[in-house]
Amino acid sequence: MDSDKTLIILVGTMTGTASMVADDISEHCLSKNIKAKIYEMDKIDPKTLTNIKNPILVCSSTYGQGDVPDNAQKLYLFLKKTKPNLANIKYAIFGLGDMATHGETFAYGGKKIDKILSSLGATRICKSYFHDASGGTLPEEDAVEWFEKSIQNLL
Repeated sequence: MDSDKTLIILVGTMTGTASMVADDISEHCLSKNIKAKIYEMDKIDPKTLTNIKNPILVCSSTYGQGDVPDNAQKLYLFLKKTKPNLANIKYAIFGLGDMATHGETFAYGGKKIDKILSSLGATRICKSYFHDASGGTLPEEDAVEWFEKSIQNLL
């Protein structure tokens, strides 16, 4: 993975919405001369996470009754099982969920990833954002607005 100030965007998705959000954030970064690289979570070796020096943005949907998406399972379970020291990681979370359909487990995919990263010593660089599919706004528009207000100046 890159070792400069490139923003690493890790995507956990089932239907592609989180990938669409990641693409829009990446395009926004490009327009602001910020480097960004997108990785689907199942396409990275979980063991390399401890070596990342770049800021990480996690874009994750929620699947079923509050589960992380299938393509995020390997990474999530690796972190739960091996408990690596992630003190060098700085991250942000953009989670997706549907309050009307799954109110009790709203955005748990992103929340579970946030919890495991934090418990392993990683530092959240801003308040997480959890988009509600029932809220009437487009996730990619909310994501870019949140990114501009919360993260962009931290890179």
